Amino acid sequence: MKIRTLLFTLALCASLPAAAVFEVVSKAHEVSLVDLRLPGSTSGTLTFKPCSECNFETIRVTASTRYEANNRSLTLEDFRNALGQIRHRREVTVTVLHHLESDTIKAVRVKF
Repeated sequence: MKIRTLLFTLALCASLPAAAVFEVVSKAHEVSLVDLRLPGSTSGTLTFKPCSECNFETIRVTASTRYEANNRSLTLEDFRNALGQIRHRREVTVTVLHHLESDTIKAVRVKF
């Protein structure tokens, strides 16, 4: 019985260093639609305010940036058109996924 306990404890200790290594790769921002400026092209920049008191941040988008409205993947042009239809812009929240290492926007998602 003591041998099993000892083996279990050793196995647990051996696995702790691997479990303790975490690296933040992406950061998600919840942005009010009124505080979001979409890019003009797929190689432009997205500008947003991470909070109402914060300054605007500008981050690059790429051709691989995903635009999603109501769980549907859209082109940038269709995404812009969909957001243009929204009447109560202050009530809509947009999720912006910022990839920290490449400093680019990976996805922009909205549900309305």
